[in-house]
Amino acid sequence: MNFSKSLFLLATASTLFLSCKDTASKPLPDNLKATATETQKKNTVEQKPLTANLKIDGMTCAMGCAKTIENKLSRMDGIQKATVDFDKKEAIVNFDAAILSSKDIANAVQATADGKTYKVVAVTEN
Repeated sequence: MNFSKSLFLLATASTLFLSCKDTASKPLPDNLKATATETQKKNTVEQKPLTANLKIDGMTCAMGCAKTIENKLSRMDGIQKATVDFDKKEAIVNFDAAILSSKDIANAVQATADGKTYKVVAVTEN
């Protein structure tokens, strides 16, 4: 009985020891390094960061209206940062022009809530 327990433990330990694999990252070969670098440069070049200022009518409160619009914009692909100021009745949005246009952003603001509450009255880009 004691011998069979020892044999079982030895077999289990051997299996665990031999089944472990080295998961440390290995350096990329030179031909793949160049490809990865080119891809990073290409992605960087494709980004066209712009800032849009939107004047918004229809907001009645800072927590409900302004935060709702800000959260919706922040979740959109291509938007790096969105800030909605209730007091100034405006949104400042940093976005990637390769993915979105300021018109897309204005449409998203106007579609927030029931689609009739908020109205973008002016959009400027810089």
